[in-house]
Amino acid sequence: MKPQRHRPHTNIFKFMDSYESAIEFLYGRINYERVDSQAYSTSDFKLDRMRVLLSKLGNPQDKIPAVHVAGTKGKGSTCSMIAAVLATAGRQVGLYISPHISVFEERITVNGVRLTPVELLDLINRLLPVVAEMDRLPGQMQPTYFELATAIAWLYFADRRVDIAVLETGMGGRLDSTNICRPMVCVITNVSRDHTHILGSTIRQITWEKAGIIKANVPVISGVSQPEAIDLVEQLCRERGSSLMLLGRELQVSNRQVPDLGSGQQSASYVDIQVGDVQMERLPVALRGAHQGGNTAMAVAVIEQLRRQGLDISDAALRSGLANVEWPGRVEVVSRHPTVVIDAAHNWESARALVATLTADFQPRRKVLIFAATRDKDVSGLLRLLIPTFDTIIFTKYRDNPRGVPIAELKSLVHSISNRPIHLVESPQAAWQFAKELAASDDLIAITGSFFLVAELRDLILKEADQRSAPESDD
Repeated sequence: MKPQRHRPHTNIFKFMDSYESAIEFLYGRINYERVDSQAYSTSDFKLDRMRVLLSKLGNPQDKIPAVHVAGTKGKGSTCSMIAAVLATAGRQVGLYISPHISVFEERITVNGVRLTPVELLDLINRLLPVVAEMDRLPGQMQPTYFELATAIAWLYFADRRVDIAVLETGMGGRLDSTNICRPMVCVITNVSRDHTHILGSTIRQITWEKAGIIKANVPVISGVSQPEAIDLVEQLCRERGSSLMLLGRELQVSNRQVPDLGSGQQSASYVDIQVGDVQMERLPVALRGAHQGGNTAMAVAVIEQLRRQGLDISDAALRSGLANVEWPGRVEVVSRHPTVVIDAAHNWESARALVATLTADFQPRRKVLIFAATRDKDVSGLLRLLIPTFDTIIFTKYRDNPRGVPIAELKSLVHSISNRPIHLVESPQAAWQFAKELAASDDLIAITGSFFLVAELRDLILKEADQRSAPESDD
């Protein structure tokens, strides 16, 4: 059954008087991040609807150049690196990402600073008359949650007079709400199977959707690696007159690893990168995982393209921005003794990268997995990758999203691929408490499988870690 589109009653479009009511209004719109993917199809995604919404807001996207990033794996990390370098170079940089982990405002930042709840309330009140008007139009023209979030980002960036916006697609690319923009560079990171109900079941189909962000005569940086994906990206670039710089071909990267600083400590990482005929040596990689070398190379290639288009970005700004980038929820160490790593890996490529990083960067006595997943993911594939790495497995189901896979289904999946013993715990919070009871100080607990699981546990674990490290009161 298709989800019913939100048709609010008349009074809901009175101006909101609190942040809470504004957030409730946003979450009340149809939200494909929280709807079972079997309940919708590509017909529910209409760029015409987004065009009408932005036109009624004065088309703020036409006034701000952008870097547009799509892909299955690495797009968020690449966006954060590009934005960090540009901000360090003195630009006013808007960054739009999704999904958020703790609060909606994480999605929209300028030079690393989120918009405030007061600013968000004002922006939503500015949207309300337009939403009321569009909700009365025929033909599924009622704006969705993600479309409104994207419009809020554009309004905020215009208010803050940003010099450039860095945009991460939400799902796909061709029909994504972010695809109405004026890019200086387009990026397509690596592609693997995800959102197959919407994007297609083959790499070529998924690449077609992701590569839908390519614009005529706009340079493209890409990290696609499968032959069918490379062929299609090359074809689309030729058809649209866009230059292509491909990771592993025109864009070369080699990793350097400084020896581990101690148990649980992150090794210092550097990369040497060649962008065409430009060689850059010993560039810092602040984020964990060997795969971040490729993401860094794509970010550096974007910066080089922007330089060629006239932006003044010094080598010092490039190095400093890369060294100081942060990206929560991606192979993030949130506590010690035991080491606790959270990662929002929710597709095969992300899980593969997580396993490789845990194997290379950590040497615990034992590894404990807390896992929950969403129905429209390749859950069996994720478990086949993850389970051999861990000594103890805890399955749970997050509470804040109806798409979560019941723990009984997870258990049946494991029995078809492994005879390893598992534990079933009803809630993420209870799973966390159980993992702490099982783990010794020299063990590692990894929490992964979904953004929603990370969202429910990250703040709790950080708060506990802060309480342990806080000095005792003299009272």
